[in-house]
Amino acid sequence: MRVEVRDNNIDQALRVLKKKMQREGVFREMKARSFYEKPSEKRVREKQAAISRARKVARKQQQREGLIPGPKKKPLDARGAPAARAAS
Repeated sequence: MRVEVRDNNIDQALRVLKKKMQREGVFREMKARSFYEKPSEKRVREKQAAISRARKVARKQQQREGLIPGPKKKPLDARGAPAARAAS
């Protein structure tokens, strides 16, 4: 992984690095490796993740085919940006 520092701006480079690491799943993997996980627990977790991914793919496919409604779209303001929510 590589991050370039521009104009000696270390803060921005660190933000970019953290975002890249988050996307790659480095933090999640570090947390998972910090404790021992029994092989049976690992199998159960991975199987649940696979089922969840399969359900998500099936749901997206049904939305594309029009069998179920897609996610609700947020209203846009005059500029075309998402409208701010009203304060309660």
